[in-house]
Amino acid sequence: MTTEASSARPTPAPEHIAEAVFAGGCFWCMEAVFEAVPGVIEAVSGYTGGHVPNPSYEQVSTGTTGHFEAVVVRYDDTQTSYEWLLEVFWKHIDPTDPGGQFYDRGSQYRTAIFYRDEHQRALAEASLQRLEAAQIFPRPIVTQILPAAPFYPAEGYHQDYYRTHPDRYRAYHLASGKDDFFAQVWAAHRHFRLFPERQAYWRGYRKPPADRLRALLSPLAYAVTQENATEPPFDNAYWNNHEAGIYVDVVSGEPLFSSTHKYDSGSGWPSFTMPLEAANIVTRQDVSMGMVRTEVRSRHADSHLGHRFADGPPPTGIRYCINSAALRFIPATALEEEGYGAYADLFHK
Repeated sequence: MTTEASSARPTPAPEHIAEAVFAGGCFWCMEAVFEAVPGVIEAVSGYTGGHVPNPSYEQVSTGTTGHFEAVVVRYDDTQTSYEWLLEVFWKHIDPTDPGGQFYDRGSQYRTAIFYRDEHQRALAEASLQRLEAAQIFPRPIVTQILPAAPFYPAEGYHQDYYRTHPDRYRAYHLASGKDDFFAQVWAAHRHFRLFPERQAYWRGYRKPPADRLRALLSPLAYAVTQENATEPPFDNAYWNNHEAGIYVDVVSGEPLFSSTHKYDSGSGWPSFTMPLEAANIVTRQDVSMGMVRTEVRSRHADSHLGHRFADGPPPTGIRYCINSAALRFIPATALEEEGYGAYADLFHK
């Protein structure tokens, strides 16, 4: 299928086109969600998991075919990742509902991840385990993880329904109650990340536009991360923080530093001898303020963090001098809850 959005995107080399299959209730909604993800080429609505070959919508709607309404997501694996698609999926369903999704009732609207190989299976199962560990949902998660089955594309009038019938789709989406549910569930967990320690996971991350960032960040955090401002020394959140935990980018959540590398430099800003994830750190020459310095930025959110100096203690001799306002601190006791459980072993010695 060719859509307006997918036709405008460059076609990747065949070896970089990957596929993922998700059932998240009404396939109109899943198609709209995934086609908005950078790196996704297209999402095709269809039926899978049942025992009737080449079913029609009318047959599937009876709930007797065993089929799920599902989408095949075709994506460029150099631009986004299966891990990122898993996060998009989990954040756009109610995984605790065994009988459908919102006001779409019936077995055809159950939720599932259909894995195509062992790599996808392992990631899907890990994502479920991490979501359960975070205890975000008050009821048990019932979303199934199943081997991929034959996929039958749905009738043409179902494809790109959110584009071809925008008014009807918008009315359906609003009436379903999805947005209210997602806002309620994720309001207290908007920083949650599934696989923050995996580099491939961050492919597909897109920083929110400026107006959205202004709403999400404090004025100081916006000025520091987006306008290269510097907060005052000795008058910021973390310069004197001695609690065990990690520091992540306040915009994206990408892991940056750890308390295990933090020390008191006497500068009045949080100081670290090394990054927690070096791949998430970018350095640039900074000739502002009438001097030559090395600026430190986050790779995926492109946030201004601070500066790096060659006056640190052993063993690195490096000082990463970072603005508190560019960071969010996650205590060691909250790592599982926030989705950063992969770093818990740092603090279990």
